[in-house]
Amino acid sequence: MSKIKIALPKGSLQKATLELLEKAGYQFLLSSRSYAPLSDDENLEAMLIRAQEIAKYVEEGVFDAGITGMDWVVETGSDVEIVSDMVYAKQSRKPVRWVLAVPNDSDIKTVQDLEGKRIATEVVQIAKSFLNRHGVNADVEFSWGATEAKCPDLVDAIIEVTETGSSLRANNLRIITDVQESTTKLIANKKSWEDPWKQKKIQDMVTLISGALEAYGKVGLKMNVREENLDTLVKVLPSMKNPTVSALYDKQWVAIETIIEERAVRELIPQLKDAGACDIIEYPLNKVID
Repeated sequence: MSKIKIALPKGSLQKATLELLEKAGYQFLLSSRSYAPLSDDENLEAMLIRAQEIAKYVEEGVFDAGITGMDWVVETGSDVEIVSDMVYAKQSRKPVRWVLAVPNDSDIKTVQDLEGKRIATEVVQIAKSFLNRHGVNADVEFSWGATEAKCPDLVDAIIEVTETGSSLRANNLRIITDVQESTTKLIANKKSWEDPWKQKKIQDMVTLISGALEAYGKVGLKMNVREENLDTLVKVLPSMKNPTVSALYDKQWVAIETIIEERAVRELIPQLKDAGACDIIEYPLNKVID
């Protein structure tokens, strides 16, 4: 039986990734001591490994595909097929940022002030490329973790990943500048991508995952309204395109169905009620596919 071997990120992205895949229709059962979750898709074979290692393993053909950050593709210099952009992270649906940060009371104000200084980071190659672009010579050392705690006692500055900046602020650090932005990618081994069956299987996964991402923050609404009030109600109702309008058995009434941003529901439903809508139903969405 043909299979796709896929690497899934263990650690900070693990929970968000497994939840996204579940919404896309892929269930993975994971025991507390296992690194090989069982899939309900017999054509998928998954393993959880650190996101930092996934791109290199995919390049080498250990896996046909993987989900990891573009930052780790760049950092490891991996030659892989970038199949799809998946904008989600540990806490949000936004790109993460690698930033240059220093203690609040540091004299360092600009990148040029790093000349001759010591910097700790997990992305050594990205950091060196960044400094080279700015013509700055500094000592960049690899950090195994707890990077924020090393500044200022062990290093003068750090380059660290952040979504909100809250961890940096909690450690009395301020951001000088962004170094690199990164989003999660679905990547493939180039030889695997040339295999028609594997490429189709991976593309089908992308379709479903993209649909699950598109559904985040959206809900469906159904309601009934008298036909005489239809135009008034449609003017109130936002939708991704045009709402679906269906005739009911009672010709004086129509049914309307649409998809909207969930954050708009609280203000919208009273407006719909005032415009003549009744029997209003709100329901969650797993996937929205164009």
